[in-house]
Amino acid sequence: MTAAKVYDVIGAGIGPFNLGLAALLDPVADVKSLFFEQRPSFEWHPGMLLEGTVLNSTFLADLVTFADPTSNYTLLHYLHKKNRLYQFYFYEDLHIPRREYNEYAKWVAAQLSSCHFGYRVENVTERDECYAVFIRNIETGEASTYFARHVVVGTGSIPMFPPPIEKKIDENIYHSSSYVMRKGELKDTDNITVVGSGQSAAEIFYDLLQDQKHYKYRLSWLTRSPEFFQSEAAKLGREVFSPDYVSYFRTLDFETRLQALPDLDKSRKGIEQSTLMKIYELLYHRSIERVDPNVILQPMTEVTDIEQSPTGYKLFCRQWQKNEEFMHHSDKVIFATGYKPNVPDWLNAFGDKIEWEDHKRFKVDDAYRLVFKDNRSHHLYMLTNLDHSHGTAATNLALSVMRNQTIINDICGREVYPLAADTIFQRFYRK
Repeated sequence: MTAAKVYDVIGAGIGPFNLGLAALLDPVADVKSLFFEQRPSFEWHPGMLLEGTVLNSTFLADLVTFADPTSNYTLLHYLHKKNRLYQFYFYEDLHIPRREYNEYAKWVAAQLSSCHFGYRVENVTERDECYAVFIRNIETGEASTYFARHVVVGTGSIPMFPPPIEKKIDENIYHSSSYVMRKGELKDTDNITVVGSGQSAAEIFYDLLQDQKHYKYRLSWLTRSPEFFQSEAAKLGREVFSPDYVSYFRTLDFETRLQALPDLDKSRKGIEQSTLMKIYELLYHRSIERVDPNVILQPMTEVTDIEQSPTGYKLFCRQWQKNEEFMHHSDKVIFATGYKPNVPDWLNAFGDKIEWEDHKRFKVDDAYRLVFKDNRSHHLYMLTNLDHSHGTAATNLALSVMRNQTIINDICGREVYPLAADTIFQRFYRK
C-alpha cells in the first residue's frame, strides 16, 4: 500500500455493507479504493453463528447479485468454486445457513486487494477538498495517513443494553453477540434468563431449550413486547424491502418517517415463524408426560435493573401492562436486546458543518451522503445510523446492494450500475 496518492474512496470498516461496496467497485477500473477494518479477518456476528440457523433473506441477497448477477462475487459463484453447488441444489432451501454466509463473505474478502484487515481508522479530517484518513496497524502500532476524495462510513453497530444494566456487565451478564463463545459456561448453571424480543433471543432460547433436558436448569425468556412477535412473512408485506418503498419513504417528512419506524419493525425485528414453531413443538413434546418443563415465557415484561445477590442475580422487572413490579432470580443473564449504530468519534468533529434533522440524527440525502452546509464535491457516505433517513434500507442485506449501487453511481458521476424501479406489485401513494 502507498499513502502518496489520493484515492477516490476509502471505506472505514469492512462488514457486509462495505465489503459489498468493495466487490462492486472491483471491476470499475477508474475508481481507486481502499477499505480498512480493525479486526484481523472478516467475521459476521460470530457470537450468533449457531448451527442450524439461516439468513432471514434468501441467497439472492448476497453482496452483489441485485446489482450484477454475472459478478465473480455472487454466492452461486462461491458455491460453484467450493464444489457445493449440487449440495445446495439438493438442499432445496432459498435461505442459506448463517455460517455459510460468513464463509462466503470471507471468500470474497480474501480476493479483494482493496480490503485490508488489522487496520483501524483513527481519525478523518479535511484536507484541500479531500479527506486525510489516519490509519493504525493494530499489530505493529504503525501509523499511516491516506487521502481520499470520499469516505464511506461502514462501522456497523455495537451491542445495546437497557441503560441501567450497561454499567453492571460481568462474566455472568452478557450480550447475545458473545453467546457462541460463552455458551459452554452455562451448562452447570441452575437458572438462565434470556432477555429480548427478536430473532436472536428466540434462537438462543431454543438452543438452550434443546440442552435443558441434559443439564436440568430453569430457563426463562422475558420480553418487553406485548407478545412473542412473528416477523412479517406475507409476500406483499415483504415488499417494504424494495427500492420502491425506500423511494417512497424518502418523500416523507422527518416526523412522519420516525412515526413509521415502529410499524416497519414488525417486518424487520420480529421472530421467524419456523423458530417459533420449533420452540412450541419442543415444549409440546415435553408436555406429554405432564412433567414441569421448568420454563418461564413472559411477555410484557421489562428488566429495569439488576443486582448481584449471594445466590446469583436479582432482576428488577415490571409487567408494564398491569404496572406491577416483581423480582426474578437468575444465575446467568443473556441480553438479546439488539444493537445501536457505531458512529465513530471522529465524525463528531464535523458536527457544526453538517445539517441535523434533530439533536441526535444527522441529515442524509438520497445518495446516502451526509448533508453539509457548504456545497462540497467531496463527501462522507453513511452506511450506518440510517433508520430515520432510509427506513428499511438501513440494515437489510438486499437493499444494501441498491445502496452501494447508488453510492458508486454518485462517486462516478455516471450510471455504472443501473438502479431498478417499478419492482413490486403494490404502490404506496397515488402520483
